[in-house]
Parts: sequence; structure tokens; C-alpha cells
Amino acid sequence: MPYVLTLIFLAAALWLNHAAIALILGIALTYVIFIPKDFFTKKYGTKILQTGIVFLGGSISVSQVATISKDYLPWVSGFVLGTFLLVILLGKLIGVTKRQSYLLASGTAICGGTAMASVAPVIKAKPEELLPALSIIFILNGLAVIIFPLLGAWFGLTEEQFGSWVALAIHDTASVIGAASVLGERSVEVAATLKLGRTLWIVPLVLFSAWYFREKRNGLGLPLFIVFFLLAVALNSLLNPPEEINLVLKNINKICLLTGLFCIGTQIDKSAIQEITVKPLTLAVLIWAIVIPTSLWVIY
Repeated sequence: MPYVLTLIFLAAALWLNHAAIALILGIALTYVIFIPKDFFTKKYGTKILQTGIVFLGGSISVSQVATISKDYLPWVSGFVLGTFLLVILLGKLIGVTKRQSYLLASGTAICGGTAMASVAPVIKAKPEELLPALSIIFILNGLAVIIFPLLGAWFGLTEEQFGSWVALAIHDTASVIGAASVLGERSVEVAATLKLGRTLWIVPLVLFSAWYFREKRNGLGLPLFIVFFLLAVALNSLLNPPEEINLVLKNINKICLLTGLFCIGTQIDKSAIQEITVKPLTLAVLIWAIVIPTSLWVIY
């Protein structure tokens, strides 16, 4: 029965073809049925989404990446550093613990849960620090997929402007691509390129964290899908496939995106949400209230 209902909800998400609805349907499913920890949506949701991003890379050429990056990447780098430092500073002023501030800074400045999960072992974050922080970012990302396309239409942003904005302002890669997909393919291409450039900051983040907290870690914590995304972009440039192939790759990306967002919605942790306290929530919302208009000013 759980599998039948899950497939019905997933089919509805694919048929409706909207990122925010796919995420909402995934969350709604958790209130309809009990989803065990080893359920396939929890095990493979993130991997499906990352696979879709790799397929997107197969439809983008190096020249496209270079064109986008030269205009925005310096701003992205400055934005990452500025946001990270601002979260740490405000965390001290509000009274959030050092490690939880560091986790929220990593997630807000770089790439949401991926960055937080990468640094958590390095800084020896406790479960009661990590899980509520992840839940806060998860909630904000879910809201972003719904709210940002509405704001983009209201502000009259072009697809390129909107893709740049969500790449700067939204934490997690899944939500960035999900929000960007509502406006169009060009928006997704810009958002994916800039967001993955932002995600590359995981490498210096983990190295710095290991030094700052005087801990050692094997590996750099760089998500493997970024490597495959870059390889797919390079392969597209070498082979120069016809537009029909690029269209197939983009359609695969869309299916993976909707499926991945639906699965991520089913990963909501109700108990962790109940453990969220006022101070870290205030910090995350306050930073976002600063980041959203600032990033909009940057892309203008």
C-alpha cells in the first residue's frame, strides 16, 4: 500500500509538472502514510536529483558556462564570503551556539544541507545541533521553491536575472533548480552554473574548518555530482550533439528534478522540526531577510 500511494502521488507530481507542487506532494505524503527510514524515496531522492543535474550538464557547453561565469562568478565568491561572516557575527550577537552558527553559516552561504553535512563531522557537531539546523534550512528551501517564482514574476525579472538571483539567494541546489525551472530553461542553465560554482566553496570550507576546529578529515567533502556535471559539460563541448539530443537530456533533467524534489519532500523529519529553538530560527530568517534583497540588488 505505501508503494501504491507513493507512485500515485509521484505520478501527480510529474503530471502537474511544477517543482513546488512536487515538493509539497512529497511532504503531504508523509502525513498520509508512515514512511520508514529505508524507504526508496529517502534512500534515492537526493541521488535522483543529482543525476538530473548531471544530465543538465550534458546539454550545456563550456562556452555557455564561461559566458555566465565571467559576469557573475566574482559576485558569487564575494557573496559566499560575506554571507558566511555575517551569519557568524549575528550568531554571536543573538546567542546561538558556536557550532550551530557555523552550521547555519555553511548552509546559508554555500549549499544548504550538503555543506552542513560536510562540515558537521569536522567540527564535531552534536545531533541536537545538526538536525534542527538542517530542518530550518529544509523549511526555508521549501518555501523558496514556492515564493521565489512569484517574486520573480512580480519584479519582472528576465530568465537570466531570475536564475542568477535564485543561485545566490536560495541555500540548497535542489531548491535553486526547482525554483529556476518554473521560469524556463535559460533560467535553469544560469542557476545551475552559478549554484555549482557556489557549491565548489565546500572544498575551502572543509579545509578551513579542519584547521579552525583543529580536526582532520579524510576527503574534501566535494559532492561527486559536481565532478560529473563538469565532465558532462566538457563532453557536450567536445561532441557538440544536435539539438534533439540536448532536448532529450533536458527532459531527463526535468523528470529527475520533479522526482527528486518529491522524494526530498518525503524526507521531512518531524521530530527534528519539533526541536527547533527560537534563536537559530531567528538567525536563519534574519540572514535570509538580508540575503534576498541584497542578492536581488547584485543581479541588477
